[in-house]
Amino acid sequence: MEREAVLVGIDAGTTKVTTLIGEVGRTGDVNVIGYGIAPSAGMKKGMVANIDQTVNSIASSVEKAERLSGYKISSAFVSVGGSHISSQNSRGVVAVSGHKREVSREDVARATEAAKAVQVPSNREMLHVVPRGYIVDGQEGIKDPLGMSAVRLEVETHIVAGAATSVQNLSKCVTTTGVQIDEMVISSLAAAEATLTDTEKELGVLIADIGGGTTDIAIFVDGAVYHTAVLPVGGINVTNDVAIGLRTSLNLAEEIKIKHGNANMAEVEPEELINVAVLGETGGQTIQRRRLCEVIEARMGEIYSLIREEVKRSGHARMLPAGAVLTGGGARLAGADVLARETLDMPVRIGSPQGVGGLMDQIGNPAFSTSIGLLLWGANHIGEEPIGYGGAGNGVNPLSRIGEWIRNLFPG
Repeated sequence: MEREAVLVGIDAGTTKVTTLIGEVGRTGDVNVIGYGIAPSAGMKKGMVANIDQTVNSIASSVEKAERLSGYKISSAFVSVGGSHISSQNSRGVVAVSGHKREVSREDVARATEAAKAVQVPSNREMLHVVPRGYIVDGQEGIKDPLGMSAVRLEVETHIVAGAATSVQNLSKCVTTTGVQIDEMVISSLAAAEATLTDTEKELGVLIADIGGGTTDIAIFVDGAVYHTAVLPVGGINVTNDVAIGLRTSLNLAEEIKIKHGNANMAEVEPEELINVAVLGETGGQTIQRRRLCEVIEARMGEIYSLIREEVKRSGHARMLPAGAVLTGGGARLAGADVLARETLDMPVRIGSPQGVGGLMDQIGNPAFSTSIGLLLWGANHIGEEPIGYGGAGNGVNPLSRIGEWIRNLFPG
């Protein structure tokens, strides 16, 4: 049997840990051959709150994926989130080297390195330096400057950093399970890989990944990322409100939210009744469904208002003709897109993961956009040097290694 290159993604979230194993074909297509989903313990709002519990959750997820696929995981792309994530835009400038004065890969690398020379406090860890575009001798809007005649090369980049301790704690949890880190990828960029189209990125689009403990957003303009942020609210806040309002457990509140919830009150019949379990009582209670949905609409409306304010703060509110794409587990809630459309005042669609094949029956919904996006991030960046955080520490670029592997597998 002909071997394939293999990529692994680990998404350690507030409510669940997902491990995906994907085979990469010669043309770069990705097929999921294994997945493992485990309840998350030890994570709070996207950050490690308990090392041992987080290690156990990751290990359980990894073991399930290995058992299903028959593949032993040695390294993985890992999502990172939390409100400690911050971003800024930077520019690097270099003189084009060589007697021909043609832009080379070395020139691009030097310009990117120059863009990294921003003041990053010692307690911050640089995660991404993403090129947004290039300026060649004053000519703006260049996507690929390689081979162009020039004297001066500038690169505009988007830099993402996180709290060093938070990043290191997550890295420690992953490596303790015996898995090395190929690269850490912020959740919004991973989710964007799986849900956004090239056309949307070119036009201008917002992605909002509504997870359990956080909502991760990214803004793309002219095909490049211009702004990223993490908001400390998510689906678990909705569940907490339901649990308090109905006097029930968190587990039951989550079930009730999914089964009977709707974020758009206009879709709820005024006299519709539902039966819900109540703590300390047998038989539960019968309530108007509107009572449940009022709680949900209020909290989801708050989340969308925070997203709207972050978009305004970014300065790109008028640059998003493609609107917003909602993904993550919170986007599965009925009426989520309708309320978002009203609050954000822009077109809104629900983004399900695309671009991969294989075992997608259980994971082909918005709750798994980030984990699937991690596989696509790895496949789409094969051969590139990861500029951000990678914990493998062996001096070998895993993406180059995979690219070489594929070339050796499929010569010619």
